[in-house]
Amino acid sequence: MKRCLMFSTGMMALLAAVPTAIAPYSAQAAGRSAATAPAAAPSTPQAPIAGLYKALEQSEHSGAGIGKRSAMIAPQVDRAFNMDAILKRSVGLHYDQLSPSERDALISAFKRFTIARYASTFKPGTDATFTVAQSSVDEGRTIVHTTIGNKNDSPESATPIDYVMVQGPDGWRIVDILLDGHISQVAAQRADFKTIFSQSGASGLARTLTKKADDFLQE
Repeated sequence: MKRCLMFSTGMMALLAAVPTAIAPYSAQAAGRSAATAPAAAPSTPQAPIAGLYKALEQSEHSGAGIGKRSAMIAPQVDRAFNMDAILKRSVGLHYDQLSPSERDALISAFKRFTIARYASTFKPGTDATFTVAQSSVDEGRTIVHTTIGNKNDSPESATPIDYVMVQGPDGWRIVDILLDGHISQVAAQRADFKTIFSQSGASGLARTLTKKADDFLQE
């Protein structure tokens, strides 16, 4: 369980190939537009990620406690991730058999865990730098290539991260994160999620995610 649920500290070590032919642009500049625009559906695959990265930059430079940092990040996590799709793939066929209340509770716990994980990782003093590149299509999947580095590091040493994006009624959303260019975060956490779900159901998985979120929120 630790491997996937401690994904926050692994955020800076997510590995994915970023083609050198792709010209990057600054997440800071893109994030300014996303932050000042109305809360419309993201019109490009890069838009929700640029918004998320801008929120993470604000979090680490805010000097605020983790509660306020979580509040900064939460709206962009909502816009960036398709939590329902991620959980459906992580839990498997049993997810479709959940009642609406069970599904809502599980999504809420997973969202809280995700927000707490980011707030814990990108704390004041982290000095992370974010770059978002153009998207590409690989085997029918739309993938946005990004990097996360440190202001004291060279661009070449930044960690590449790939996001698998799907466009729906609410715009583009993240449905997976790829490590090493092909290792799916959803696939990596699937065995752990399924084990907990088979032993204690949706409520047990929600409790586990809530406990991990509580752990992250302890500064």
